[in-house]
Amino acid sequence: MASGTDNAPQARPVSAKVVVSGGFGVGKTTFVSAVSEIAPLRTEAKMTSAASEVDDGTLVASKTSTTVAMDFGKITVDQGLVLYVFGTPGQDRFGFMWNDITAGALGALILVDTRRLDECFNAIDFFEQRNVPFIIGLNQFDGAPHHDTEDIREALDLPKYVPIIRTDARSSDGALDTLVQLLSHILTTLAQNATPVAAAAPAPVAAPEPQRAAPVVTNDMRSAAMSALAAERGQ
Repeated sequence: MASGTDNAPQARPVSAKVVVSGGFGVGKTTFVSAVSEIAPLRTEAKMTSAASEVDDGTLVASKTSTTVAMDFGKITVDQGLVLYVFGTPGQDRFGFMWNDITAGALGALILVDTRRLDECFNAIDFFEQRNVPFIIGLNQFDGAPHHDTEDIREALDLPKYVPIIRTDARSSDGALDTLVQLLSHILTTLAQNATPVAAAAPAPVAAPEPQRAAPVVTNDMRSAAMSALAAERGQ
């Protein structure tokens, strides 16, 4: 006779959402395609001569299509957490879609082409204004200058707590590692922003305690926390 546990229904995986953003031609579609375990959804249109007057493709001459709505992919982090990855369109004229695409997202990856740093400012402003945790991914294109990360931080006027990492949007392993670092940053940010529970009665004034070291976050802890956060937000 089969045991009761053999027929017990397995818990349904919890889903969470992150966004891949950045300027025109920085590798968002490539990144989503590299990391997705399913055939990614793409909403691309062929670039025309009219579009070339709006989008500067000088440094991405091989680009023949552009995202006009969004990219979408999926990756299973573990048995309890499924991560949905949405890519935003890069052109300003499609910016009206960003609010809908990023609604409910836990965090964002902003891809940057070091040859065109100025094109990521809109994405940085967008997520800063909405208090969405984000990291910067330097997608190193062939022939692009190799700037020191702290020089890039200064150029982008980013605070120290925003991670700047180097990535390769074409590599599945590199893209996955970048997402793991994004999840780690999201957890760190949420922990720092957590509101402490108010005391039932005012306590006597005491000397401040020494600052405690941050706890070590293991992969199991990270997955469990992400699942709990996604469930809390009704994902």
